[in-house]
Amino acid sequence: MSTNNLVNKIWSFCDTLRDDGLGYGDYLEQLTFLLFLKMADENPKEYKLPAGCDWQAILASEHIIESYEKLLKDLANSGGMLSKIFAGAQNKIHDSAKLKKLIQLIDGENWTSQEVDIKGEIYESLLQKNAENSGAGQYFTPRSVISAMVDCISPKPLEKIADPSCGTGGFFLGALEELNNHKLTKEEAHFLKFETFHGWEIEKSTARLCLMNLFLHGIGDLKETPEIEVTDSLKRLEHGKVVENEKVDIILANPPFGVSSSDIPTISVEQSKKDGYFLRKDFWVTTSNKQLAFLQHIVTMLNENGRAAVVLPDNVLFEGGAGEVIRKKLMEETELHTILRLPTGIFYAQGVKSNVLFFNKKKDSKTPQTKNIWYYDYRTNVRHTPKKNPLRSENLSEFVKLFKAKKRKETWSKVNPEGRWRKYSYNEISERDKTSLNIFWLRSENMLDLDNLPEPSVLAQEIVENIEDALESFKGVALKLED
Repeated sequence: MSTNNLVNKIWSFCDTLRDDGLGYGDYLEQLTFLLFLKMADENPKEYKLPAGCDWQAILASEHIIESYEKLLKDLANSGGMLSKIFAGAQNKIHDSAKLKKLIQLIDGENWTSQEVDIKGEIYESLLQKNAENSGAGQYFTPRSVISAMVDCISPKPLEKIADPSCGTGGFFLGALEELNNHKLTKEEAHFLKFETFHGWEIEKSTARLCLMNLFLHGIGDLKETPEIEVTDSLKRLEHGKVVENEKVDIILANPPFGVSSSDIPTISVEQSKKDGYFLRKDFWVTTSNKQLAFLQHIVTMLNENGRAAVVLPDNVLFEGGAGEVIRKKLMEETELHTILRLPTGIFYAQGVKSNVLFFNKKKDSKTPQTKNIWYYDYRTNVRHTPKKNPLRSENLSEFVKLFKAKKRKETWSKVNPEGRWRKYSYNEISERDKTSLNIFWLRSENMLDLDNLPEPSVLAQEIVENIEDALESFKGVALKLED
């Protein structure tokens, strides 16, 4: 059976369980537990589970609900990777007939075929199904965007890679795929398996999916695990600063959008003593905007000569106040060298307008580190949708080629005003109102040709996206007024 057919077969059973109130996320979590046990049964040498905590024990049980719940509890207390994957695990399928049916569906397939290692691919497909059908889609970065970011950053063996809001680990898998193309020494292979990846995820269930995802792709083992911490990475500090020995070489991230619903990071010692705030001595400015907070955090996480690629919404490029301070500091203290303008319609959540910012951490200098910012506009006159016309890697191949060129050359010129690759100097940006990085130069085809407007459904979608974008901005304004 093909990967897609297998995934569809297992996923379709979720509709049956939804009648019992089980959501897509809960279903994926239950699949995670059961798939792990089934794969351990197929490879007992690689996955050595505690006695009585295995797939055969479930199959042989007459009281399936009670046996399964006890098994989950025992695995959570068994230590190592098992404890992390099964920490707080609970059975949420309380109809014994339906639980047996799901177990039979999983038991009917071989998930660890020796000919083709598809277990990781299958699990990634299940994660994507969850993103398509649940609210998780807002944060599910398209694989094509991840591939382009990784290709441009070019991770090397023995480099530490972090994601301060790692979700289910998509960026880690993109980097892993790139690193596996290298011929690794024994030392490099060990480093990749146990020391390369560092992630923080605030949701315990999502961190569990990330660990499982990495494990199925060969990272960690049943004793040692990659460092995926269940915590708010903004608060993982020592005296208000990022712990020095936790700094990394590469950051790939898509921080959560929106305004902070929890404590706000502040640069003021006095304010940090108040409820609702915590101290960040290493930040440039206090802000309740999540993306602006994460952007500052990411800069502090990088080693000297470290590099980052970060997905951020449009408001980060133009918002005044804290946003203006951060843009100025970012250009002064890091080399902000490239901005990729992403098209709308690539995330499952509607109305998301985003960009990828690429920057490098340099030695302290009296002059601004940023000299020029190169823009690639892959938004103007570009249309994608997650299902009918998804963004594919080949759509960003020109950008990657231009990014990696030894000597960059603009494709835009007065002779070729439709060129998507254009350079702006530090002085040109600095002179803009609020140091805005929100730059467009291509003319919209729809504004020029009134006789060739897009389909009504496309126009309606654009209106929805613009309204939702405006609402997000107004939410930020309202919160600032409350403060």
